[in-house]
Amino acid sequence: MNNLHNLINAIEPIHQEVALQANDHLNQLTKPQGSLGKLEDIARQVAGITGEVMPTFEKKAVIVMAGDHGVCEEGISAFPAAVTPQMVLNFLYGGAAVNVLARHAGADVVCVDMGVNADLEHPNLVSRKVRKGTRNMAKEAALTLEETTQAIVAGSEIVDDLVAKGYRLFATGEMGIGNTTASAAILCALTGLDASIAVGRGTGIDDATWLHKQSVVKTALDVNGLLGRGAGSSAGASASSSASASASASAEEGSSGDYALEVLSKVGGLEIAGLVGVILGAAKHRCPVVVDGFISSTAALVASRLAPLSASYMLASHLSQEQGHAKVLESVGLAAMLQMDMRLGEGTGAVLVFNLIDAAGKIMTEMATFESAGVSRE
Repeated sequence: MNNLHNLINAIEPIHQEVALQANDHLNQLTKPQGSLGKLEDIARQVAGITGEVMPTFEKKAVIVMAGDHGVCEEGISAFPAAVTPQMVLNFLYGGAAVNVLARHAGADVVCVDMGVNADLEHPNLVSRKVRKGTRNMAKEAALTLEETTQAIVAGSEIVDDLVAKGYRLFATGEMGIGNTTASAAILCALTGLDASIAVGRGTGIDDATWLHKQSVVKTALDVNGLLGRGAGSSAGASASSSASASASASAEEGSSGDYALEVLSKVGGLEIAGLVGVILGAAKHRCPVVVDGFISSTAALVASRLAPLSASYMLASHLSQEQGHAKVLESVGLAAMLQMDMRLGEGTGAVLVFNLIDAAGKIMTEMATFESAGVSRE
């Protein structure tokens, strides 16, 4: 636990003064102020994160965390749990969608076994296996606090290793059959949302399985003592002073780091915990981290509750088709750059945004100023 506390305490605010310097430069370029929209937002944010007005990212990586989920016993996915190790091997051999898009963006795929329920060996596999899959959260806590903390710290250590090798830009990716169920449960527990709002279709389940998945999430929350404890979960109960006090207490607990860690351990996953560590580790090293879809954004939500300063280091990539994704981003305070109707995960949406970050950097370094081009401002 001390390692986690040290990680959190190492995160500092971004350099606002450098972000302002980047903004000043943007305003000198041959365009109406703000006319490049989100590209300008990216330029300002990465300047503030890195402390450099014109940072470059020669080495970038998408970290794909993999883990299995005991809740698959409840029949909540369109695919069997055996797909998780099969897809891990696909990543390692370069055949998955994230591999293709990462190659296009000039990025490396780092595949990490956080808790796959299989014995995997490959020279490029990073093994940080905490255990072989989580326990069934519909019957008991998915993880212990010690296992959860171990996974978070492992994720941050992977970033440490990559930073030492010259990587400065990261994206989150994941693979784990059943992890949209875990992510929905985390979202419900931390925000007080009903399962009917948080639970999506995942890998493409039918109506009957979708309703069953909602029921499983509610059961998991109940079994683990998380019902009614999330921020806002009591807000509409009553106008009485006692209800207001209850709502206030619920909101305070729901936004606390200790509660977020409890939720992650009881209804989360090892790959989700690993991604929390990736995000916190990137923030510690003042590196931008691009957040992928629903599962990755749920990890971002947990990270923001553990270390609120970490949110400033995150860039939300895309808005997925998972219906709870917009609610997660809203809770973290992030806005997606793309809406591509994607729902694959793996980090696919995040690596697409690597291209936008590169484009923003080229705007900063290659575009002429009014003065250099001899263009009148009026």
